[in-house]
Amino acid sequence: MPVLVSRLQDRLAHRFSNPALLARALTHRSFSADHNERLEFLGDSVLNLAVAHMLYEALGDLPEGDLSRMRAQLVCQDSLYRLALELELPNLLRLGEGEMRSGGQRRPSILADALEAIIGAVYLDGGYDVTQALVRRLFDQVEITPAMSAAAKDAKTALQEWLQGRRMSLPHYEVVQVLGVAHRQTFEVACVVAQRQLRVLGQGASRRAAEQAAAAAMLKALQSKA
Repeated sequence: MPVLVSRLQDRLAHRFSNPALLARALTHRSFSADHNERLEFLGDSVLNLAVAHMLYEALGDLPEGDLSRMRAQLVCQDSLYRLALELELPNLLRLGEGEMRSGGQRRPSILADALEAIIGAVYLDGGYDVTQALVRRLFDQVEITPAMSAAAKDAKTALQEWLQGRRMSLPHYEVVQVLGVAHRQTFEVACVVAQRQLRVLGQGASRRAAEQAAAAAMLKALQSKA
């Protein structure tokens, strides 16, 4: 474990002067009373501030609503889950035996929370400037452009607005199947627009994410036929 923790600090580009903070950030409540939930609370706020700062600098001319949607997209559970996997957090989490047996190491909510806790730990250990630099590195593969504002709009909301603007009925969503074991499921959801006799599928790590993917695919299909 010490080697894995050292590698994590390399990936974070931050060496903790107080290693106990990182250990706590990696500890789930099922493992110990000294767990990461308070750090997660702090990290969530620091992450939102750092991402808002990043978006404000890059896209200062966009209205508040667009910036808020873009921030929500960047800090949502699915986004943080993917970042946690890139940091190889599943191999580092400290979980109770029951949570471990049920696959908690790969559960999106636990991994996303752990990443927020790590951000909180970095903030306490190194201050805001260090944490802001970390957040920028985490999202350095994301191209921050004005075009993101359209993509950042909730796909289900965008689809609903498109249909309502044409006086059409709202779409219907249905779960087609759930793949994988309990702790690592993939949901497949169908989005149906009856008036156009269209049915498309979307997949995601949660039902909500799958519905969003299906809505995005449906909107693309409708726009291509408009």
